[in-house]
Amino acid sequence: MLSVFPFIMSDFHLISSKQIDLSSIHDLVESQKKIKLSDEAITNITRSREYLLSKLEGNETPIYGINTGFGSLCNVKISPENLAQLQENLMLSHACGTGDFVPKEIIKLMLFLKIRSLSYGYSGVQLETVERLIEFYNLDILPVVYDQGSLGASGDLAPLAHLALPLIGKGEVFFNDEVVSSEKILKKFDWKPIQMKAKEGLALLNGTQFMSAYGIYSLIKSFKLSYLADVIGALSIDAFDCNMSPFDPLVHMVRPHNGQVKTAERINEILDGSEIGLSEKFNVQDPYSFRCIPQVHGATKDTISFVSRTLLTEMNSVTDNPNIFTEDDRIISGGNFHGQPLALALDYLSIAMAELGNISERRTYQLVSGLRDLPDFLVKNPGLNSGFMIPQYTAASIVSQNKQLATPASVDSIVSSNGQEDHVSMGANAATKCLRIIDNIETVLSIELMNASQAIEFRRPQRTSPFLEMLLESYRSVVPYVENDRLLANDIHASVSFLQSFSIDGELMFN
Repeated sequence: MLSVFPFIMSDFHLISSKQIDLSSIHDLVESQKKIKLSDEAITNITRSREYLLSKLEGNETPIYGINTGFGSLCNVKISPENLAQLQENLMLSHACGTGDFVPKEIIKLMLFLKIRSLSYGYSGVQLETVERLIEFYNLDILPVVYDQGSLGASGDLAPLAHLALPLIGKGEVFFNDEVVSSEKILKKFDWKPIQMKAKEGLALLNGTQFMSAYGIYSLIKSFKLSYLADVIGALSIDAFDCNMSPFDPLVHMVRPHNGQVKTAERINEILDGSEIGLSEKFNVQDPYSFRCIPQVHGATKDTISFVSRTLLTEMNSVTDNPNIFTEDDRIISGGNFHGQPLALALDYLSIAMAELGNISERRTYQLVSGLRDLPDFLVKNPGLNSGFMIPQYTAASIVSQNKQLATPASVDSIVSSNGQEDHVSMGANAATKCLRIIDNIETVLSIELMNASQAIEFRRPQRTSPFLEMLLESYRSVVPYVENDRLLANDIHASVSFLQSFSIDGELMFN
Protein backbone atom coordinates (compact mmCIF):
# COMPACT_ATOMS: atom_id res chain seq x y z
CA MET A 1 0.00 0.00 0.00
CA LEU A 2 1.42 3.40 -0.98
CA SER A 3 1.93 5.67 2.00
CA VAL A 4 0.77 9.27 1.77
CA PHE A 5 3.50 10.42 4.16
CA PRO A 6 6.82 11.84 2.92
CA PHE A 7 8.47 11.63 6.36
CA ILE A 8 11.86 10.05 7.01
CA MET A 9 12.03 7.04 9.31
CA SER A 10 13.17 9.06 12.35
CA ASP A 11 9.88 10.99 12.27
CA PHE A 12 7.97 7.81 13.11
CA HIS A 13 7.28 5.76 16.17
CA LEU A 14 7.87 2.17 15.09
CA ILE A 15 5.20 -0.36 16.07
CA SER A 16 7.02 -3.49 17.21
CA SER A 17 6.95 -6.16 19.92
CA LYS A 18 9.09 -3.93 22.15
CA GLN A 19 7.19 -3.02 25.29
CA ILE A 20 5.83 0.50 25.50
CA ASP A 21 5.35 2.25 28.84
CA LEU A 22 3.15 5.10 30.03
CA SER A 23 5.88 7.70 29.64
CA SER A 24 6.43 6.64 26.02
CA ILE A 25 2.72 6.95 25.23
CA HIS A 26 2.65 10.36 26.92
CA ASP A 27 5.60 11.49 24.80
CA LEU A 28 3.98 10.07 21.66
CA VAL A 29 0.77 12.00 22.36
CA GLU A 30 2.62 15.21 23.23
CA SER A 31 4.90 15.07 20.17
CA GLN A 32 2.10 14.10 17.76
CA LYS A 33 4.60 11.75 16.12
CA LYS A 34 3.38 9.55 13.27
CA ILE A 35 3.47 5.76 13.59
CA LYS A 36 4.72 3.05 11.23
CA LEU A 37 4.88 -0.74 11.29
CA SER A 38 8.32 -2.24 11.85
CA ASP A 39 9.54 -5.03 9.57
CA GLU A 40 8.97 -7.39 12.48
CA ALA A 41 5.31 -6.34 12.79
CA ILE A 42 4.73 -6.68 9.03
CA THR A 43 6.18 -10.19 9.13
CA ASN A 44 4.03 -11.14 12.13
CA ILE A 45 0.81 -9.87 10.54
CA THR A 46 1.53 -11.48 7.17
CA ARG A 47 2.52 -14.84 8.65
CA SER A 48 -0.60 -14.97 10.80
CA ARG A 49 -2.88 -14.13 7.85
CA GLU A 50 -1.27 -16.72 5.58
CA TYR A 51 -1.54 -19.36 8.28
CA LEU A 52 -5.24 -18.65 8.78
CA LEU A 53 -5.93 -18.90 5.05
CA SER A 54 -4.14 -22.24 4.89
CA LYS A 55 -6.23 -23.57 7.79
CA LEU A 56 -9.48 -22.49 6.16
CA GLU A 57 -8.71 -24.08 2.80
CA GLY A 58 -10.92 -27.14 2.48
CA ASN A 59 -11.51 -27.22 6.24
CA GLU A 60 -15.04 -27.99 7.45
CA THR A 61 -14.17 -27.87 11.16
CA PRO A 62 -16.00 -25.05 12.99
CA ILE A 63 -13.62 -22.33 14.21
CA TYR A 64 -15.35 -19.76 16.41
CA GLY A 65 -15.98 -16.42 14.74
CA ILE A 66 -14.13 -17.44 11.60
CA ASN A 67 -16.63 -19.81 10.03
CA THR A 68 -19.31 -19.70 12.75
CA GLY A 69 -21.73 -17.14 14.12
CA PHE A 70 -20.94 -15.03 17.18
CA GLY A 71 -21.87 -15.10 20.85
CA SER A 72 -24.72 -17.53 21.46
CA LEU A 73 -24.78 -18.18 17.68
CA CYS A 74 -21.34 -19.82 17.92
CA ASN A 75 -22.70 -23.20 16.83
CA VAL A 76 -24.13 -21.87 13.54
CA LYS A 77 -21.80 -22.88 10.69
CA ILE A 78 -21.21 -20.30 7.95
CA SER A 79 -20.49 -21.37 4.37
CA PRO A 80 -17.14 -20.30 2.81
CA GLU A 81 -18.73 -17.94 0.29
CA ASN A 82 -20.34 -15.95 3.13
CA LEU A 83 -17.29 -15.51 5.39
CA ALA A 84 -16.51 -11.98 4.19
CA GLN A 85 -20.16 -10.92 4.54
CA LEU A 86 -20.18 -12.44 8.03
CA GLN A 87 -17.43 -10.05 9.16
CA GLU A 88 -19.06 -6.96 7.65
CA ASN A 89 -22.42 -7.91 9.17
CA LEU A 90 -20.71 -8.20 12.53
CA MET A 91 -19.35 -4.67 12.31
CA LEU A 92 -22.69 -3.19 11.23
CA SER A 93 -24.82 -5.05 13.76
CA HIS A 94 -22.54 -4.32 16.70
CA ALA A 95 -22.21 -0.55 16.11
CA CYS A 96 -24.88 0.29 18.70
CA GLY A 97 -23.09 3.00 20.69
CA THR A 98 -25.06 5.78 22.37
CA GLY A 99 -24.33 8.69 24.66
CA ASP A 100 -21.73 11.39 24.15
CA PHE A 101 -18.85 11.40 21.69
CA VAL A 102 -15.67 9.89 23.06
CA PRO A 103 -13.00 12.64 23.32
CA LYS A 104 -10.73 12.76 20.28
CA GLU A 105 -7.59 12.19 22.35
CA ILE A 106 -9.04 8.93 23.61
CA ILE A 107 -10.17 7.83 20.13
CA LYS A 108 -6.61 8.32 18.90
CA LEU A 109 -5.34 6.19 21.78
CA MET A 110 -7.90 3.53 20.86
CA LEU A 111 -6.53 3.44 17.31
CA PHE A 112 -2.96 3.19 18.58
CA LEU A 113 -3.76 0.36 20.99
CA LYS A 114 -5.77 -1.58 18.42
CA ILE A 115 -2.91 -1.28 15.89
CA ARG A 116 -0.43 -2.52 18.50
CA SER A 117 -2.61 -5.48 19.45
CA LEU A 118 -3.06 -6.54 15.81
CA SER A 119 0.64 -6.08 15.07
CA TYR A 120 1.73 -8.99 17.28
CA GLY A 121 0.48 -11.46 14.68
CA TYR A 122 -2.01 -13.40 16.80
CA SER A 123 -5.14 -12.01 15.11
CA GLY A 124 -5.04 -13.12 11.46
CA VAL A 125 -5.95 -9.77 9.89
CA GLN A 126 -4.85 -8.45 6.50
CA LEU A 127 -1.84 -6.17 6.42
CA GLU A 128 -3.94 -3.73 4.39
CA THR A 129 -6.41 -3.41 7.27
CA VAL A 130 -3.71 -2.46 9.79
CA GLU A 131 -2.10 -0.02 7.37
CA ARG A 132 -5.42 1.75 6.83
CA LEU A 133 -5.82 2.15 10.60
CA ILE A 134 -2.34 3.67 10.63
CA GLU A 135 -3.34 6.10 7.89
CA PHE A 136 -6.33 7.13 10.01
CA TYR A 137 -4.05 7.67 13.02
CA ASN A 138 -1.41 9.65 11.15
CA LEU A 139 -3.88 11.89 9.33
CA ASP A 140 -6.03 12.49 12.43
CA ILE A 141 -9.00 10.82 10.79
CA LEU A 142 -10.71 9.79 14.00
CA PRO A 143 -13.79 7.54 13.88
CA VAL A 144 -16.80 8.87 15.77
CA VAL A 145 -17.19 6.63 18.83
CA TYR A 146 -19.83 6.87 21.56
CA ASP A 147 -19.17 6.43 25.28
CA GLN A 148 -22.06 4.06 26.07
CA GLY A 149 -22.69 0.53 24.87
CA SER A 150 -19.89 -1.69 26.15
CA LEU A 151 -20.27 -4.31 28.86
CA GLY A 152 -16.51 -4.69 29.02
CA ALA A 153 -16.52 -8.43 28.58
CA SER A 154 -16.66 -9.71 25.01
CA GLY A 155 -14.32 -6.87 24.33
CA ASP A 156 -15.57 -3.32 23.93
CA LEU A 157 -17.83 -4.49 21.12
CA ALA A 158 -19.98 -1.43 20.40
CA PRO A 159 -17.24 1.23 20.70
CA LEU A 160 -14.78 -0.84 18.66
CA ALA A 161 -17.42 -1.47 15.99
CA HIS A 162 -17.72 2.30 15.55
CA LEU A 163 -13.91 2.55 15.49
CA ALA A 164 -13.79 -0.02 12.68
CA LEU A 165 -16.73 1.14 10.53
CA PRO A 166 -14.76 3.72 8.50
CA LEU A 167 -12.58 0.89 7.17
CA ILE A 168 -15.57 -0.25 5.11
CA GLY A 169 -16.81 3.26 4.34
CA LYS A 170 -19.51 3.28 7.01
CA GLY A 171 -20.10 5.52 10.00
CA GLU A 172 -18.57 8.94 10.56
CA VAL A 173 -15.20 10.43 11.43
CA PHE A 174 -13.81 13.61 12.93
CA PHE A 175 -11.62 15.37 10.37
CA ASN A 176 -10.41 18.99 10.49
CA ASP A 177 -12.76 19.68 13.44
CA GLU A 178 -15.80 18.48 11.52
CA VAL A 179 -17.90 15.33 11.59
CA VAL A 180 -17.70 13.85 8.10
CA SER A 181 -19.15 10.68 6.60
CA SER A 182 -16.57 7.92 6.22
CA GLU A 183 -17.64 7.46 2.60
CA LYS A 184 -16.69 11.08 1.88
CA ILE A 185 -13.28 10.63 3.55
CA LEU A 186 -12.49 7.52 1.51
CA LYS A 187 -13.28 9.43 -1.68
CA LYS A 188 -11.16 12.40 -0.56
CA PHE A 189 -8.08 10.19 -0.18
CA ASP A 190 -8.93 7.94 -3.10
CA TRP A 191 -9.19 4.91 -0.84
CA LYS A 192 -11.34 1.90 -1.55
CA PRO A 193 -13.28 0.35 1.35
CA ILE A 194 -11.41 -2.54 2.93
CA GLN A 195 -12.98 -5.84 1.93
CA MET A 196 -13.31 -7.63 5.25
CA LYS A 197 -12.00 -11.19 5.14
CA ALA A 198 -12.49 -14.13 7.48
CA LYS A 199 -11.85 -13.34 11.16
CA GLU A 200 -11.13 -9.62 10.59
CA GLY A 201 -14.34 -8.13 11.92
CA LEU A 202 -14.02 -10.17 15.08
CA ALA A 203 -10.37 -9.18 15.52
CA LEU A 204 -11.32 -5.51 15.22
CA LEU A 205 -14.28 -5.69 17.61
CA ASN A 206 -12.89 -8.02 20.28
CA GLY A 207 -10.48 -6.27 22.60
CA THR A 208 -10.22 -3.86 25.51
CA GLN A 209 -8.98 -0.80 23.63
CA PHE A 210 -11.90 1.42 24.72
CA MET A 211 -11.33 0.66 28.41
CA SER A 212 -7.56 0.79 28.01
CA ALA A 213 -7.54 4.12 26.17
CA TYR A 214 -9.75 5.72 28.82
CA GLY A 215 -7.55 4.14 31.48
CA ILE A 216 -4.31 5.45 30.01
CA TYR A 217 -5.74 8.92 29.49
CA SER A 218 -7.09 8.97 33.05
CA LEU A 219 -3.89 7.58 34.50
CA ILE A 220 -1.68 10.21 32.85
CA LYS A 221 -4.00 12.91 34.17
CA SER A 222 -3.96 11.25 37.61
CA PHE A 223 -0.18 11.44 37.77
CA LYS A 224 -0.33 15.15 36.98
CA LEU A 225 -3.11 15.89 39.47
CA SER A 226 -1.36 13.87 42.15
CA TYR A 227 1.66 16.13 41.75
CA LEU A 228 -0.48 19.28 41.68
CA ALA A 229 -2.35 18.13 44.80
CA ASP A 230 1.00 18.10 46.63
CA VAL A 231 1.89 21.56 45.33
CA ILE A 232 -1.50 23.09 46.16
CA GLY A 233 -1.61 21.23 49.48
CA ALA A 234 1.79 22.69 50.37
CA LEU A 235 0.51 26.18 49.57
CA SER A 236 -2.47 25.54 51.84
CA ILE A 237 -0.13 24.38 54.62
CA ASP A 238 1.53 27.80 54.65
CA ALA A 239 -1.77 29.60 54.06
CA PHE A 240 -3.16 27.94 57.23
CA ASP A 241 0.13 28.52 59.08
CA CYS A 242 0.66 24.83 59.81
CA ASN A 243 3.36 23.01 61.72
CA MET A 244 6.00 21.29 59.61
CA SER A 245 6.67 18.51 62.12
CA PRO A 246 4.22 16.03 60.48
CA PHE A 247 6.48 16.05 57.41
CA ASP A 248 9.65 15.17 59.28
CA PRO A 249 11.33 12.14 57.64
CA LEU A 250 11.56 10.38 61.02
CA VAL A 251 7.75 10.15 61.14
CA HIS A 252 7.61 8.34 57.82
CA MET A 253 10.64 6.15 58.43
CA VAL A 254 8.58 4.15 60.94
CA ARG A 255 5.68 3.69 58.49
CA PRO A 256 7.45 3.60 55.14
CA HIS A 257 4.68 3.24 52.57
CA ASN A 258 6.25 4.37 49.31
CA GLY A 259 3.63 6.98 48.48
CA GLN A 260 3.64 8.38 52.00
CA VAL A 261 7.42 8.77 52.05
CA LYS A 262 7.44 10.34 48.59
CA THR A 263 4.69 12.81 49.51
CA ALA A 264 6.44 13.97 52.67
CA GLU A 265 9.69 14.44 50.76
CA ARG A 266 7.91 16.42 48.06
CA ILE A 267 6.11 18.68 50.56
CA ASN A 268 9.44 19.47 52.23
CA GLU A 269 11.04 20.22 48.87
CA ILE A 270 8.18 22.47 47.77
CA LEU A 271 8.21 24.41 51.07
CA ASP A 272 11.98 24.65 51.32
CA GLY A 273 12.92 28.22 52.23
CA SER A 274 9.43 29.27 53.35
CA GLU A 275 9.44 32.10 55.91
CA ILE A 276 5.96 31.08 57.03
CA GLY A 277 7.02 27.47 57.49
CA LEU A 278 10.03 28.48 59.62
CA SER A 279 8.07 30.91 61.81
CA GLU A 280 7.09 30.13 65.39
CA LYS A 281 3.80 28.22 65.71
CA PHE A 282 1.27 28.56 68.51
CA ASN A 283 -0.97 25.71 67.39
CA VAL A 284 0.17 22.33 68.73
CA GLN A 285 -1.55 20.27 66.01
CA ASP A 286 -3.28 20.91 62.72
CA PRO A 287 -6.45 19.33 61.28
CA TYR A 288 -5.99 16.00 59.56
CA SER A 289 -6.56 17.48 56.10
CA PHE A 290 -3.19 19.23 56.51
CA ARG A 291 -1.34 17.01 58.95
CA CYS A 292 -2.15 13.76 57.11
CA ILE A 293 -1.37 14.89 53.57
CA PRO A 294 1.49 12.34 53.31
CA GLN A 295 -0.74 9.48 54.41
CA VAL A 296 -3.74 10.37 52.20
CA HIS A 297 -1.96 11.70 49.11
CA GLY A 298 0.56 8.89 49.52
CA ALA A 299 -2.09 6.18 49.48
CA THR A 300 -3.39 7.62 46.21
CA LYS A 301 0.14 7.51 44.78
CA ASP A 302 0.42 3.84 45.71
CA THR A 303 -2.91 3.15 44.02
CA ILE A 304 -1.76 4.96 40.89
CA SER A 305 1.35 2.75 40.88
CA PHE A 306 -0.78 -0.39 41.07
CA VAL A 307 -3.06 0.78 38.25
CA SER A 308 0.01 1.67 36.17
CA ARG A 309 1.25 -1.92 36.38
CA THR A 310 -2.14 -3.24 35.28
CA LEU A 311 -2.35 -0.90 32.31
CA LEU A 312 1.27 -1.55 31.35
CA THR A 313 0.41 -5.23 30.96
CA GLU A 314 -2.80 -4.47 29.08
CA MET A 315 -1.34 -2.08 26.52
CA ASN A 316 1.33 -4.65 25.63
CA SER A 317 -1.18 -7.49 25.23
CA VAL A 318 -3.36 -9.20 22.65
CA THR A 319 -7.01 -9.02 23.68
CA ASP A 320 -9.04 -10.29 20.72
CA ASN A 321 -10.42 -13.79 20.20
CA PRO A 322 -9.73 -16.40 18.94
CA ASN A 323 -5.94 -16.19 18.97
CA ILE A 324 -3.77 -17.67 16.23
CA PHE A 325 -0.52 -19.37 17.28
CA THR A 326 1.30 -20.12 14.04
CA GLU A 327 4.37 -21.76 15.60
CA ASP A 328 2.19 -24.10 17.65
CA ASP A 329 -0.19 -24.72 14.73
CA ARG A 330 -3.22 -23.85 16.87
CA ILE A 331 -6.19 -21.50 16.82
CA ILE A 332 -7.55 -21.13 20.35
CA SER A 333 -10.76 -19.50 21.51
CA GLY A 334 -10.26 -17.98 24.96
CA GLY A 335 -11.30 -14.95 26.98
CA ASN A 336 -8.57 -12.32 26.77
CA PHE A 337 -11.22 -9.75 25.83
CA HIS A 338 -12.66 -9.84 29.36
CA GLY A 339 -12.09 -6.50 31.06
CA GLN A 340 -12.05 -7.59 34.70
CA PRO A 341 -8.42 -6.57 35.38
CA LEU A 342 -9.16 -3.09 34.03
CA ALA A 343 -12.54 -2.81 35.71
CA LEU A 344 -11.07 -3.47 39.14
CA ALA A 345 -8.06 -1.23 38.55
CA LEU A 346 -10.15 1.70 37.27
CA ASP A 347 -12.61 1.39 40.15
CA TYR A 348 -9.64 1.50 42.52
CA LEU A 349 -8.25 4.56 40.72
CA SER A 350 -11.65 6.25 40.95
CA ILE A 351 -11.76 5.76 44.73
CA ALA A 352 -8.18 6.93 45.20
CA MET A 353 -8.60 10.07 43.09
CA ALA A 354 -11.93 10.89 44.74
CA GLU A 355 -10.05 10.94 48.06
CA LEU A 356 -7.68 13.60 46.73
CA GLY A 357 -10.78 15.71 46.16
CA ASN A 358 -12.25 14.91 49.57
CA ILE A 359 -9.21 16.06 51.50
CA SER A 360 -8.71 19.08 49.23
CA GLU A 361 -12.26 20.31 49.90
CA ARG A 362 -11.66 19.93 53.65
CA ARG A 363 -8.59 22.19 53.41
CA THR A 364 -10.65 24.73 51.50
CA TYR A 365 -13.31 24.56 54.23
CA GLN A 366 -10.71 25.24 56.95
CA LEU A 367 -9.27 28.17 55.01
CA VAL A 368 -12.63 29.99 54.77
CA SER A 369 -13.65 29.33 58.40
CA GLY A 370 -12.14 32.45 59.95
CA LEU A 371 -9.42 30.53 61.83
CA ARG A 372 -5.67 31.14 62.29
CA ASP A 373 -5.95 34.94 61.92
CA LEU A 374 -7.63 34.62 58.53
CA PRO A 375 -10.82 36.66 57.90
CA ASP A 376 -14.15 34.90 57.42
CA PHE A 377 -14.36 33.66 53.83
CA LEU A 378 -10.95 35.16 53.02
CA VAL A 379 -12.16 38.65 52.18
CA LYS A 380 -11.92 42.11 53.72
CA ASN A 381 -15.22 43.41 55.04
CA PRO A 382 -16.99 40.02 55.35
CA GLY A 383 -20.72 40.56 55.51
CA LEU A 384 -20.71 43.26 52.88
CA ASN A 385 -18.69 40.73 50.86
CA SER A 386 -19.44 36.99 50.80
CA GLY A 387 -15.93 36.33 49.52
CA PHE A 388 -15.01 32.69 49.08
CA MET A 389 -18.14 31.29 50.75
CA ILE A 390 -19.67 29.73 47.65
CA PRO A 391 -16.61 28.25 45.93
CA GLN A 392 -16.43 25.94 48.95
CA TYR A 393 -20.07 25.00 48.31
CA THR A 394 -19.14 24.18 44.74
CA ALA A 395 -16.23 22.01 45.85
CA ALA A 396 -18.47 20.25 48.38
CA SER A 397 -21.05 19.56 45.66
CA ILE A 398 -18.41 18.10 43.37
CA VAL A 399 -16.82 15.83 45.97
CA SER A 400 -20.26 14.58 46.94
CA GLN A 401 -20.92 13.69 43.30
CA ASN A 402 -17.57 11.93 43.16
CA LYS A 403 -18.52 9.77 46.13
CA GLN A 404 -21.50 8.54 44.12
CA LEU A 405 -19.42 8.06 40.96
CA ALA A 406 -16.79 6.13 42.93
CA THR A 407 -19.25 3.30 43.63
CA PRO A 408 -17.53 0.35 41.90
CA ALA A 409 -18.86 -0.67 38.49
CA SER A 410 -16.96 -3.96 38.65
CA VAL A 411 -19.26 -5.46 41.28
CA ASP A 412 -22.10 -5.48 38.73
CA SER A 413 -22.77 -7.97 35.96
CA ILE A 414 -25.70 -8.45 33.58
CA VAL A 415 -26.20 -11.63 31.58
CA SER A 416 -26.21 -11.07 27.80
CA SER A 417 -26.17 -12.96 24.49
CA ASN A 418 -28.70 -15.57 25.61
CA GLY A 419 -26.54 -16.58 28.55
CA GLN A 420 -23.33 -17.14 26.56
CA GLU A 421 -21.86 -13.99 28.04
CA ASP A 422 -23.07 -14.66 31.57
CA HIS A 423 -20.45 -12.61 33.45
CA VAL A 424 -19.34 -9.20 32.28
CA SER A 425 -16.86 -6.76 33.82
CA MET A 426 -18.62 -3.43 33.31
CA GLY A 427 -15.09 -2.10 32.80
CA ALA A 428 -16.25 0.42 30.21
CA ASN A 429 -18.55 2.05 32.77
CA ALA A 430 -15.69 2.00 35.27
CA ALA A 431 -13.51 3.73 32.68
CA THR A 432 -15.89 6.52 31.68
CA LYS A 433 -16.88 7.45 35.21
CA CYS A 434 -13.26 7.31 36.35
CA LEU A 435 -12.49 10.09 33.88
CA ARG A 436 -15.48 12.10 35.15
CA ILE A 437 -14.11 11.83 38.69
CA ILE A 438 -10.64 12.90 37.59
CA ASP A 439 -12.00 15.88 35.66
CA ASN A 440 -13.94 16.83 38.80
CA ILE A 441 -10.77 16.63 40.89
CA GLU A 442 -9.15 19.16 38.59
CA THR A 443 -11.91 21.62 39.48
CA VAL A 444 -11.75 20.88 43.22
CA LEU A 445 -7.98 21.45 43.27
CA SER A 446 -8.46 24.65 41.27
CA ILE A 447 -10.83 25.92 43.95
CA GLU A 448 -8.33 25.06 46.68
CA LEU A 449 -5.65 26.95 44.74
CA MET A 450 -7.94 30.00 44.60
CA ASN A 451 -8.48 29.89 48.35
CA ALA A 452 -4.89 29.18 49.34
CA SER A 453 -3.60 31.96 47.09
CA GLN A 454 -6.06 34.41 48.64
CA ALA A 455 -5.18 33.30 52.18
CA ILE A 456 -1.44 33.73 51.59
CA GLU A 457 -2.05 37.45 51.01
CA PHE A 458 -3.20 37.76 54.62
CA ARG A 459 0.19 36.37 55.77
CA ARG A 460 2.12 39.22 54.18
CA PRO A 461 4.77 40.48 54.57
CA GLN A 462 5.85 36.91 55.32
CA ARG A 463 6.59 34.88 52.24
CA THR A 464 6.14 31.27 51.36
CA SER A 465 8.87 29.27 49.59
CA PRO A 466 10.63 30.61 46.46
CA PHE A 467 9.02 27.82 44.40
CA LEU A 468 5.51 28.72 45.55
CA GLU A 469 6.13 32.45 45.20
CA MET A 470 6.97 31.86 41.53
CA LEU A 471 3.81 29.80 41.17
CA LEU A 472 1.75 32.58 42.78
CA GLU A 473 3.25 35.20 40.51
CA SER A 474 2.24 33.18 37.47
CA TYR A 475 -1.19 32.41 38.90
CA ARG A 476 -1.91 36.06 39.77
CA SER A 477 -1.53 36.99 36.10
CA VAL A 478 -4.57 34.78 35.50
CA VAL A 479 -6.58 35.16 38.73
CA PRO A 480 -5.97 38.46 40.59
CA TYR A 481 -6.42 38.94 44.32
CA VAL A 482 -10.09 39.38 45.32
CA GLU A 483 -10.56 42.76 47.01
CA ASN A 484 -14.36 42.87 46.75
CA ASP A 485 -16.99 40.44 45.51
CA ARG A 486 -16.87 39.68 41.81
CA LEU A 487 -18.02 36.91 39.46
CA LEU A 488 -16.01 34.04 40.92
CA ALA A 489 -17.18 31.50 38.34
CA ASN A 490 -14.80 33.23 35.93
CA ASP A 491 -11.97 32.77 38.45
CA ILE A 492 -12.79 29.08 38.88
CA HIS A 493 -12.73 28.51 35.12
CA ALA A 494 -9.48 30.47 34.84
CA SER A 495 -7.97 28.38 37.65
CA VAL A 496 -8.93 25.16 35.88
CA SER A 497 -7.31 26.42 32.68
CA PHE A 498 -4.20 27.36 34.68
CA LEU A 499 -3.85 23.82 36.00
CA GLN A 500 -4.52 22.32 32.58
CA SER A 501 -1.74 24.41 31.05
CA PHE A 502 0.66 23.70 33.93
CA SER A 503 3.62 21.88 32.43
CA ILE A 504 5.34 19.13 34.42
CA ASP A 505 8.47 17.29 33.35
CA GLY A 506 7.56 13.70 32.43
CA GLU A 507 10.32 12.20 34.57
CA LEU A 508 9.11 14.16 37.60
CA MET A 509 5.45 13.35 36.92
CA PHE A 510 5.82 9.58 36.47
CA ASN A 511 8.33 9.02 39.31
